[in-house]
Amino acid sequence: MALRNKINKVLIANRGEIALRIKRACRKLGIRSAAIVSEADKNSLFAREAEELYVIGPAPARESYLAADKIIAAAKELGCDAIHPGYGFLSENAEFARKVIDNGLVFVGPSPESIEALGSKTKARAHVKRFGVPVTPGSEGGLSDQRLVELAAQIGFPVIVKAVAGGGGRGMRIVNSAGELTQILPRARAEALKNFASDDVYLEKFIEQPRHVEVQILGDAFGHVIHLGTRDCSTQRRHQKLVEEAPAPNLSSDLRERIHMAAVNAAKSVSYQNAGTAEFLVKGEEFYFLEMNTRIQVEHPATEMVTGVDLVELQLKVAQGERIPWSQDQITFDGHAIEFRIYAEDPANNFAPSPGRITRLKRNDAPYVREDIGFSEGDEISLHYDAMISKLIVKGENRSDAIAKSIAIL
Repeated sequence: MALRNKINKVLIANRGEIALRIKRACRKLGIRSAAIVSEADKNSLFAREAEELYVIGPAPARESYLAADKIIAAAKELGCDAIHPGYGFLSENAEFARKVIDNGLVFVGPSPESIEALGSKTKARAHVKRFGVPVTPGSEGGLSDQRLVELAAQIGFPVIVKAVAGGGGRGMRIVNSAGELTQILPRARAEALKNFASDDVYLEKFIEQPRHVEVQILGDAFGHVIHLGTRDCSTQRRHQKLVEEAPAPNLSSDLRERIHMAAVNAAKSVSYQNAGTAEFLVKGEEFYFLEMNTRIQVEHPATEMVTGVDLVELQLKVAQGERIPWSQDQITFDGHAIEFRIYAEDPANNFAPSPGRITRLKRNDAPYVREDIGFSEGDEISLHYDAMISKLIVKGENRSDAIAKSIAIL
């Protein structure tokens, strides 16, 4: 059967390790690729290893990796028929996805309609609530600072401020009083605008000391949606995930199944296609919908390690009209995986980013270790972007084995 959207060449609209990860998946499928790069990144590892390179603009993300029109023009100039946005930057921007499609290109991700329904944190909360998925009390998006302060008093402090268009902890703040909220909102909006090209923020009731559990889902154009199990992402600093585990430990069978089904039903409700992740806060035997990330996640390798499924390869296959080749019952899980994000940070300075040249880089080649890395010795960690160097994933026969191996490796 002829593919609906046969992909011959992909423009990789991202940087670092995820750009290299997408390139590997393309090569595995016999698909050519090209990469965009900012002026600051043009000598980096992913730029050096790109099959074809296009300097998209200056270092600031708004002039390079967030410059939607320039990216689409580059794809057309390079003869690409698809764009893969990776994670972050424009990956959850419905307007960008729609522009890609309107220009006759394939967007490797969900439809603009799904991104609008689930990618917006506030719209997603309202949508899944209609399908019986529990959510925490919170506000809508698109509200003024004054209105948010008024609603915070109704919701009850503490509340958490979040970017409507974003994720990854950026623009997020925990607030304990109206006065503090008034001071924090302008900073949260500025951070959201810098990272997601939108300064819209909203409020949620802050659930104290929950677990952060998410479900990897995948849908195709034929209405088939599956989950690939849970991940626990509770180990965070400043709302940034640091350590992720698959599957999430210490969940009762009933709770795990309810979380799985909530994620699948949320995706089916918008005819979701491609990869996505439903995130939940878990407290005891109760859970609350947090958000749907309408893209591939940073932590997707942990799921790949325990399922044997290449999620980025499947993204490309689904984007060109192929069916998911398995039923839910055919997805199996083997062992336990823990992913560690390796950052260039200064622990003596409150873990502030530590840009500069990498003078020495030692890697481990044990058979139970995978490292997705975006740099090599001699490369520069730029002050313009995230300071993550790599993702180190360790697999064990069970959680205890994975922890023991991780300790030995680290």
